[in-house]
Amino acid sequence: MNNLLNILLMGQPQEGQSPLTSFIPLILIIVVFYFFMIRPQMKKQKELKKFREELKKGDKIVTTGGIYGKILEIQERAIIIEVEGQNRLKVDKAAVVKDMADVAQK
Repeated sequence: MNNLLNILLMGQPQEGQSPLTSFIPLILIIVVFYFFMIRPQMKKQKELKKFREELKKGDKIVTTGGIYGKILEIQERAIIIEVEGQNRLKVDKAAVVKDMADVAQK
């Protein structure tokens, strides 16, 4: 506990030094976290939300569980997909992660 108190007291501004200068490193750390971690993650989430809203019948998708399928029907919160063998699955919209457009055709 005394070590923590000593560390906190060392950060106190000296005579003639502005209290703002002791907070500059903390502010810089917050700015770096925002631009390199928080902002890109928010951008990815926004793109994924837009993708899920634009899904339509006939799109090929992949779920978070790795199931590949084609959309047969879109409901309010769920999607009915057709997988290999003409089997149908009902999955939540939040489980859809991407489409098959970016996968190279063989």
